[in-house]
Amino acid sequence: MLRQLNCVSRGILATGCTSTLFRSNRHQSCSIAVGQEVKEALLSHQPVVALESTIITHGMPYPQNLETAIKVEDIIRKEGAVPATIAIIKGQVHAGITCEQLHFLAAKKDPCIKTSRRDFPYVLAKGISGGTTVSGTMIIAHKMNIPIFVTGGIGGVHRGGENTLDISADLTELGRTPVTVVSAGVKSILDIGKTLEYLETQGVCVTVLGSDPKFPDFFTRDSGYTAPYHVESPALAALMMQKRAELDINSGMLIAVPIPQRYEIEGQQIKNAIEQAVKEAESAVRGRDVTPYILQRILEITGGQSLKSNIALIENNAKIGAQIAVEYAKLTSPSSYKPPGYFPSNELKASEARGKPVRYKGDT
Repeated sequence: MLRQLNCVSRGILATGCTSTLFRSNRHQSCSIAVGQEVKEALLSHQPVVALESTIITHGMPYPQNLETAIKVEDIIRKEGAVPATIAIIKGQVHAGITCEQLHFLAAKKDPCIKTSRRDFPYVLAKGISGGTTVSGTMIIAHKMNIPIFVTGGIGGVHRGGENTLDISADLTELGRTPVTVVSAGVKSILDIGKTLEYLETQGVCVTVLGSDPKFPDFFTRDSGYTAPYHVESPALAALMMQKRAELDINSGMLIAVPIPQRYEIEGQQIKNAIEQAVKEAESAVRGRDVTPYILQRILEITGGQSLKSNIALIENNAKIGAQIAVEYAKLTSPSSYKPPGYFPSNELKASEARGKPVRYKGDT
C-alpha cells in the first residue's frame, strides 16, 4: 500500500523511476546517479531541496521511517520545490531516489552504514549501502549545486565533549561546505551551549526563523540559549543565502526552525528522559551508535511521544525549507522560476514549446 501511494505521489516519474549518471564538475572521477525529477529541476533552475537518508536508515523504526520519507517529499513538492533524497545504494551515490529505493533503505534489507565525510571511501569501495548524515548529505548537495538541505536536527558537541572530544562532523562540515541547513536546532541530547560556541568558531551563520532568537533544541522551542540572529520569514532567509553566495563565503548556514508548539514535549519530561538515556548510553555504546541508541531509548521512555514530535518537526522543517528554496530561486533565477506544480518534462517539451504550462501527471 505504501509503495502504491509513493509511486502515485511522484506522478509521471513513477512510471520510469530512472536516473542519470552525473560526473561532478569539481571531481571528474566522482559519479552521482541523479533522479530524473531532480535532473530536470536542476537543468531548468527550479528549486531543489536536499534530504538526508540517515533518518530513514537509522533515525526511525519501520514503517514510520518510510511513511515520513514519503510525506516529507510530498510536502516539498506541494510547496513548489523538488526533493532530492541523497543516499548510497550498493556503492552508488544517488541524488533523488526511486520508489523502490526508498523502500529498500527503510526496510534495511542490506547492511547500511551511517555515512559521514570520513566514511565515503570505505562505503563506496566496498559497494555497500549508506544512509548519509548531515555531513555526508551536505557534501553531495554541494557537488550537485543544491544550495539548501532539510533535516530534523544537526549533531553537535556531546555532553562531556570537552573531555572525550566527541564532536559531530556535522559542525566542521558546516564550517567548510556552503550549503544552508534547515533543522529544528541541535538535538537536545547534546551540549547546546558548546555546540553554538563551536559553530561560531567554524564561522557558521546561525539564525532562528521566528519572532525571536530563542534557539530550539529539537524537542523543545527554547533551549535556554539564543542564536546570534533571527529572521521573520523564508524570504529573508533566502536573501541571507544570496548575500552569502555573492561574497563566496565557503561555509554553510544553519537556519533553526522551532518545533510547532502543539508537538513540543513538556520540558521536564524530555529532560528526565534524556538524562536517563544518556546515562545508559555511557556504558552501552560508543561512537556513531550513541545518537541512535539515545533516541531509541527516549522513544521508549516517553511512550512514543518523542517519535510523534520527531515526525512533526521534520515535516515542518520540510515545509519551511521548501519555502526558502522557492524564495531563493526567485532571487537567483527570476526568469527561469515557475510557480508551484509547473516543471519541464522531457516527455512534454513539445507542449512547453507551444507556450502551454507543463504539469506533472497527478497534479491537481
